[in-house]
This record gives sequence, structure tokens and C-alpha cells, in this order.
Amino acid sequence: MPSALPDGEPVPSDGSLPAHALAGLGSRPFGFYLHVPYCASRCGYCDFNTYTATELRSSGAVASQETYADNVVAEIRLARRVLGAADLPVRTVFLGGGTPTLLPARDLVKMLAAIRDEFGLAEDAEVTTEANPESVDPAYLAELRAGGYNRISFGMQSARPHVLRLLDRHHTPGRPEACVAEARAAGFEHVNLDLIYGTPGESDDDWRASLDAAIGAGPDHVSAYSLIVEDGTRLAARVKRGELPMIDDDVHADRYLIAEEALTAAGYSWYEVSNWATTPEGRCRHNELYWTGADWWGAGPGAHSHVGGVRWWNAKHPAAYAQALAEGRTPALGREVLAEEDRRVERILLELRLAEGIPLTLLTDAGCRAAGQHLADGLLAPEPYAAGRAVLTLQGRLLADAVVRDLVD
Repeated sequence: MPSALPDGEPVPSDGSLPAHALAGLGSRPFGFYLHVPYCASRCGYCDFNTYTATELRSSGAVASQETYADNVVAEIRLARRVLGAADLPVRTVFLGGGTPTLLPARDLVKMLAAIRDEFGLAEDAEVTTEANPESVDPAYLAELRAGGYNRISFGMQSARPHVLRLLDRHHTPGRPEACVAEARAAGFEHVNLDLIYGTPGESDDDWRASLDAAIGAGPDHVSAYSLIVEDGTRLAARVKRGELPMIDDDVHADRYLIAEEALTAAGYSWYEVSNWATTPEGRCRHNELYWTGADWWGAGPGAHSHVGGVRWWNAKHPAAYAQALAEGRTPALGREVLAEEDRRVERILLELRLAEGIPLTLLTDAGCRAAGQHLADGLLAPEPYAAGRAVLTLQGRLLADAVVRDLVD
């Protein structure tokens, strides 16, 4: 089942924010995340806030997909009231899930239109939706493109049938590659394929085949994530029972090196530890909002938002979310005001994973000493370090979490 929400302080029923959070609004990049919590089936490794039709029926609560877009539109209008009249053109919109493309294309277009009507879109706005390869066809993609979407991210995960089966992914091998061509034909400027490595039973050759298939499809962006066995998932239960082996860190490291070699040879450049693009324009600018501490409003069940150092999160269940909006209340359940030290630590946690790294001035004396040791160990690049920045080397990317832990001291 989905993971639990954090604790936090109560949110005013109208969703209002402290004055200090609204100060400077518009001087920082602003985006929207729209969460669509529906899936045709639940993948065994997934702990996202998603629900199948069977799970919703068994909960006994009403949470209709047919009215979902209207609920999100209501929250977008709430966001406009909360954020006031500041000129706030939206630079990025990202629909995630779940499977947003389980909804009719007209619903995705309706939600985007509400953002455009309430806030306006920046002239070069990036508008992305995630998609399951089996949930779209050329007509659906054409309708999305005509409605203003210009970037799409397909969940490929693997090109090998036995790996897809273990992950409970139900698309046909080869379908994600075909989707890239269909998206290009529909006029999408930017296309991403998501891959997962380290699945039990996957070999190095399986992983190379998946990379070759993804690269051969011609997307301008590839994301490659190591499989994480999350508590409470079916995959975790199978590992605990001994049905499947836990993949060790050395295997994950080897797979990452294989990905880096293949993607670099094909003309992709890493810009975040798990993300590669063929051009600077191909980067996911929405994710860069998260990684650089900008402002965004997350609409939908369980969605998280951040504005001016205040972070909040919505009710998780679609029925509870819909009920709050129907009653004229914010769907937000809790929030936290980030202290300056919290924001400093988060900058290190997130920005160190970027190719640009972080300024050494973010570090305490202890963090600087740790950075000097990591430089000596070859985990930080010498040239940027001399210019006052900590930037991970390839070896450092393999140990990014450990480096971050040391630098936040």
C-alpha cells in the first residue's frame, strides 16, 4: 500500500499561507504538479499513492474517475485564491501518478486549461504527462498535443519480458519504442523513457538490451533508476519470504556504469544522477524545480507543494480529497515551515546530485573537511572544487548518498 504521509502542523481550512511564504512570489520559478492516482493494476514494486478500481471499490468510498478532472480544477482555482493576484506565469506542468493517461485526453486538456486560465503559461512552458505505453494511441497523443502538452514520459522499465513480468508491468516489449515514434509524429518536442535496473533475475545482458532498445527509439531524455524494494509492497514480501534475492549494491553500481557508458556513447549527457538528455533543452525542467528549491503547487490526492519555504501535503485518498473540495475546504492535511538550516540541508541533498553541484559555501566546517577528503578520494571533481563548487565524479555518483550524508554534517 502507499507509504504514509509525514506529520506536520494543521493547515487553515482556506489553505492560506504565511505572509513570509508569499513574499517574493513570482521572482522564483513556479510550476504545477497534478497527481492522477489511478492505475489499471498495481505493480509489485510500487508504493506510490495510487489505486486500482478494485482497491477503490473495496474501500467503500466514492472516488469517481469521471469527476476527477473537475476536482483538480477546483484545487487549481483554490491555488489562485491562496496565492493572490501576483503575476505568476506557470513555467512547468507535470502530470504524474498513477497513470494519468487512464483518464480521457480531454480531461488532461481540461486540467491544463484551468492552469492557463487562472495563472497563464509562460511562453516556453514545459508541459509533461507520464503515460503507460498501453494506455495511449496516435489519436490520444494527437489530442494531448493539440491541447498544449509538449513533453511525454513513457514507463518502459525493461525490454525483457521476464523482467517486465517480475515487475508486474503489463505492456508488450517493443510498445514503448513504438510510442516514441507515435509521440514524435503527433508533434511532441520532448520524449522520455523511464528504465529500472537491478530487478531480481535481470542480467547485465538484459540491462544492455533494455538500454539499446531505449536508445534506438530515439527519445531525447532517458531516466534510469535502481530498483528499490519498498516496505509494504508485494515485491518486499517476496524478498522477505526468500522467493527472490535482494540485489546487492555492487550489482546496482555495475548496472549504473553500463548505463553511463551506453548513454554517453549515444550522445546523452547526465545532468542529474539518474537522468540523461541529448541537449540542455531536453532536460526535465519541472524536476529541476524540485531539485533547486523553487515553488510549485501539487494538486491531487497525496500531492506535495512548496512555496516560499512552506511545504504541505494533501489527503491521500481520492474520496477524502474530493470531499474536502466539495465542502469548500483545502484538501491539505498538514504542513511544515522550513527553517534556514532545513533549507540548507535540502539544497545539499538535492543539488549535489546535479551536474552543476553545489557551492562550497553551503557547507559547515565539518562539511568542508569531508568535502576535502572526498576530493582526495576521487569522489569530487578537482576543477570545479578549485572554483568553489562540489561536483560529483562518476565514482562519486555511485556513492552519492554517502557523500551527501558526510557533507550535511
